[in-house]
Amino acid sequence: MTRPRPGRTWRPLALAAALAWGALAGAGPAAAADTVRVATFATGLGGEGPGLLLRDLESGEAPRVEAVLAMIAEAAPDILVLQGIDWDANGATLSALAERIAAAGPDYPHRFAAQPNTGIPTPFDLDGDGWRGGPRDRQGYGDYTGAGGMAILSRHPIATAEVRDLSALLWADLPGAIPPDLAPGVAAIQRLSSVAHWAVPVRIGEVTLTLLTWHATPPVFDGPEDRNGRRNRDEAALWLRLLDGALGVPPPAAPFVLAGVANVDPRDGEGRRDALDALLSDPRLRDPRPRSEGGAAAADPGHAGDPATDTAAYGPPAGNLRASYILPSAGLGVADAGVLWPALGTAAAGRLGPAADWPAHRLVWVDLELRGAGDY
Repeated sequence: MTRPRPGRTWRPLALAAALAWGALAGAGPAAAADTVRVATFATGLGGEGPGLLLRDLESGEAPRVEAVLAMIAEAAPDILVLQGIDWDANGATLSALAERIAAAGPDYPHRFAAQPNTGIPTPFDLDGDGWRGGPRDRQGYGDYTGAGGMAILSRHPIATAEVRDLSALLWADLPGAIPPDLAPGVAAIQRLSSVAHWAVPVRIGEVTLTLLTWHATPPVFDGPEDRNGRRNRDEAALWLRLLDGALGVPPPAAPFVLAGVANVDPRDGEGRRDALDALLSDPRLRDPRPRSEGGAAAADPGHAGDPATDTAAYGPPAGNLRASYILPSAGLGVADAGVLWPALGTAAAGRLGPAADWPAHRLVWVDLELRGAGDY
């Protein structure tokens, strides 16, 4: 893995006026920019109970939290998209996380989080177990509001006023969606996003890089109706519809990068792959295929995909899968890419602490080469 270059400087420049989303790339030439490292990381830290992640961050005694902090410090991304981070209304958990990360290495003065769909109650028995109010009866799986949400940390300014939060889009309103049969009352309230779908502009000099990020539901834990498999597929399909201009809002201007958890592998494991396949082959995007030595060394017998591109270690029966993705827009240069999954016994693995404490998902990073604002 390539470490940040010594002597690298960061010069975030605020723009004088807000820009419309359709013109986020700005106008006029931009000063030459350093390579920007974007990472996505499903930490698995949230969801145990309200306030417990904040407690663990403040205590410094939770092994899984310490392993996540070590991984972030090791990769030192400039822009970090996180999943599995509990949301709270005053941002206390995210602030505590950023402070702990800064103590270990990179400092992220710019932060964004919004309320996810996880834990938002509905009046319906969505999972058909005869009871209402359970975690599977919420807009997204969760015992409480904000459980296992998402967040963005950045060295560069985030244009929070221009964020597009698509998380309230109804599943039935996505063009080409394939939901199971939904009762009329359910169809009228059921959101597509199991966690969230965001388009978040980040100002890097005079260039605006828009992050398109999400955390899809796993395509398992359901029955023959394949509710989760269908939802997982449509959560990826949302980005195709956005790029096509089919959601009633303008598609993001280049440069942009799709970064998050699709929770489906191109070759192995369960799930409907057609929407993911369409993203991976879309000429508006490119797939850097980040790799790791640890994934290659932990190959599962019988899997069809390249184990070096796996990003999650689930254990049997699923095994290792590629679940997290970073797909830059086609005009962006890619200097390097990787999955933070060092082979056991290496110095990098030693810096991350015991492998038993590592989260199931590995941090995935891509180094992007930005050009002038008008060069996309």
